Amino acid sequence: MSATIRWRVLPLGEAALLVEGQPADLPTNRAVIALARALDAAALDGVEPSVPAINTLLVPFDPLRQSEAALERTIHDLLRQLEAAPDMPARVVSIPVRYGGADGPDLPEIAARVGLTPQEVVALHCAQLYRVLLIGFAPGFPYLGPLPERLQLPRRATPRTSVPPGTVAIAADLSGIYPARLPGGWHLIGWTPLRLFDPAADPPSALEPGDGVRFVPLPDGVQP
Repeated sequence: MSATIRWRVLPLGEAALLVEGQPADLPTNRAVIALARALDAAALDGVEPSVPAINTLLVPFDPLRQSEAALERTIHDLLRQLEAAPDMPARVVSIPVRYGGADGPDLPEIAARVGLTPQEVVALHCAQLYRVLLIGFAPGFPYLGPLPERLQLPRRATPRTSVPPGTVAIAADLSGIYPARLPGGWHLIGWTPLRLFDPAADPPSALEPGDGVRFVPLPDGVQP
């Protein structure tokens, strides 16, 4: 475990602990995901599956079956023993995307703002491997990072009230995919036929924290 990560464990009500690592960067995210897997593998009595975010881990537990003090000691023990998470994800998922047109109405505006053509924006978006930093906002919504610096823009000033499922979007230093029809303030650049969330599937989410993601343009290219 990297000695540069500063950890603290905080109570969150009577039935959860929050493990927070600083700084909030990719190495800390990899460590948070490694800790989540170690805790889940330990299968501690009364401890529910943990929920990772970018630099925090929510650990829910039943206080009638697991004491807060004992759980905190276990977490600190795991942090001392934890191996650094590998840079390369163990699983990489390819996401087919149709960019631009009605599926990506913000692509021309983004291209103009960053001084590129729409084709160059798509090439840049597809040029690298992303990591699933967390699943949040809605079931199955992946926060993917980091976005290439050239494409980093603030969220839209006016959010949309309805974004179709499968829409691929970017905002700040992240990319995301809407798993269902949802409101959203990210910039919409494309659409994927891949179903991100199915409550009847096991697991229900197509992506998990720690996965790698690579965007691949569909053969019909960038839509005008």
